[in-house]
Amino acid sequence: MIHQHAFDWPDELLVLVDQMENEADERSLTREERAVLDVYETVPVLESDDCLHEFWQSGTDQQRIIKSFDLIGATVLVDCFNASSWCRTRGEDRNDFSEAEAEHLAGIEEELAEGMEDLVDLLMEFIEDEGLNEG
Repeated sequence: MIHQHAFDWPDELLVLVDQMENEADERSLTREERAVLDVYETVPVLESDDCLHEFWQSGTDQQRIIKSFDLIGATVLVDCFNASSWCRTRGEDRNDFSEAEAEHLAGIEEELAEGMEDLVDLLMEFIEDEGLNEG
C-alpha cells in the first residue's frame, strides 16, 4: 500500500509511453521498450490497496514484469516481488491472510514503498541510456 507516493511521471515519459502504445499495434516492441511499458503499467497496481497481493493475483506475465524492473535497475523492487511471490498461492482476498502473513507482507510493502521513491529516476536514466527518447 503505497498511497503516500503518488507518481508524477515526467511529460517526456508520458509522451514516450503514448508513442510506444500506438506503435505496438504496427510493430513488435523491443525488449527495452516493453520494459518501460511494463514498469509504467504496473505502478498503478503497486499503488492499489492490495499492492503486491494484487500483482500476484493479476493475470499479467509476472516474470516478464519482474525482468523488466530488473532491466531498468530497480533491484529493490525485484527483491520485493520475489519476497512476496508466495502471494500467488493465496486466495484472492487479502483479508484471509493469517496475522503473520499480513505482517510479513506489510513489511515487504514498506521496503517496496522505499524502493519506489527512486523508480522515476531509474526509469528516466534507463530511457536515456537506451536512447529510447530519441525516436
